[in-house]
Amino acid sequence: MQNNAIAFVLLRLAIAASMLGHGLVRLSKLNGFSAWMAKNFEKSILPDLLVIPFSYVLPIAEFVIGLLLVLGLYTRIALIGGGIVMVLLIFGTAMIENWEALPSQLIHTAFFGILLAFIQYNSFAVDNMIIK
Repeated sequence: MQNNAIAFVLLRLAIAASMLGHGLVRLSKLNGFSAWMAKNFEKSILPDLLVIPFSYVLPIAEFVIGLLLVLGLYTRIALIGGGIVMVLLIFGTAMIENWEALPSQLIHTAFFGILLAFIQYNSFAVDNMIIK
């Protein structure tokens, strides 16, 4: 395996572990997470009609994206989905002026973008077993 392929899989697994971990810990306490998120957004301009459904979908999306990236299954779709999730989180973070959270979210977004740009190095993945 060449260095680019090794670097790709290491970065893919790093962002996968973060997303999978975020999803797993939130899924186990979904109602509490949703209540926490709704409370954080109660003074924002975003209505509960958007915040509450998003608070239930987010952990599922994080878990699924993380799992797909661990496996290297539907990698391109998972990377695009992860990037979209991060853009939504960044927007929400700006709406509640939680500037401390932005660097982490921007770093995650950069991971998704860089991996997508270099997806040709996705050698160690279930995707490649399906294609062959």
